[in-house]
Amino acid sequence: MPIGVVLAFIAYASFSVADALIKTTGQTLSVFEIAFFTTSFSILPVVVTTRTERWRDIYRLHHPWLVHLRCATAITGTACVMYAFTHIPFADVYAIGFTTPLFVTLLSVLVLRETVALHRWVLLLISFLGVILVIRPGMRELETGHYVIMVGAFLGAITTTILRHVAQRERRLSLVGLQVLYSGIINGVLMVPDFVVPTFEQLAILLAIGLLGGMGGLLLIQATRQTPANLIAPVQYSQLIWAILFGAMFFGEYPDWVAIAGMFVVVGAGLLNVLTEKRPLRWKPRIFFFRIGQ
Repeated sequence: MPIGVVLAFIAYASFSVADALIKTTGQTLSVFEIAFFTTSFSILPVVVTTRTERWRDIYRLHHPWLVHLRCATAITGTACVMYAFTHIPFADVYAIGFTTPLFVTLLSVLVLRETVALHRWVLLLISFLGVILVIRPGMRELETGHYVIMVGAFLGAITTTILRHVAQRERRLSLVGLQVLYSGIINGVLMVPDFVVPTFEQLAILLAIGLLGGMGGLLLIQATRQTPANLIAPVQYSQLIWAILFGAMFFGEYPDWVAIAGMFVVVGAGLLNVLTEKRPLRWKPRIFFFRIGQ
């Protein structure tokens, strides 16, 4: 097995562990407080990779409005994901989150004027039907978290679409640093009404979430240097396995056979979509605070 694929598996396992810890802390801390601390901590590993860029250039932007819009969608999308993890089953969050490529494709056609092959539309539709099998609207009551993660998936698609447009000209430090700065300010203000002073144990968990997310991003960067992106991209679907495993082990969440079948449909269609893509993939490694907007 290529070393890059192994690194990608470790990276996505790190993300899943971080997500499980978010679900744990969400019972006692607000979403905004969790986002404030974990986003702040997640920048620590990333700083190592931006030492050649100058912090004073952070606001030297070629597309200022788009960069700021991306920060807004990424921060809001992160809050949606964190809310969902703390209110609905693990597997549901991941299954709905994997509809992001559908929204990205729609936006790429409508906004970027890209051409998408018919077979890719078919695979995206099949993937969406798999999500329907997982959540089964009309057959069971959907919770607020289900709607919130749907919004989060759409915001993640906007984040990704903007990133594809601006990444070639903007500094990585600007794309990462501004988002962390704005996230700290916005979440810092919003967490004040329900702020709870974290215990030492909670602070350690928040630090672990941030470091796991940041290190996962760095591992993905290294993975794409070792192995072609078309082999790395499908590994993200391993998160559904972790979702089922962690949900059962720690949170008493046991998806039925219909939901599991839906997950296989999502994974199968997603893998075929990636593997049948003829154009070279420009892989944007997931850094923790990018969340689902890859």
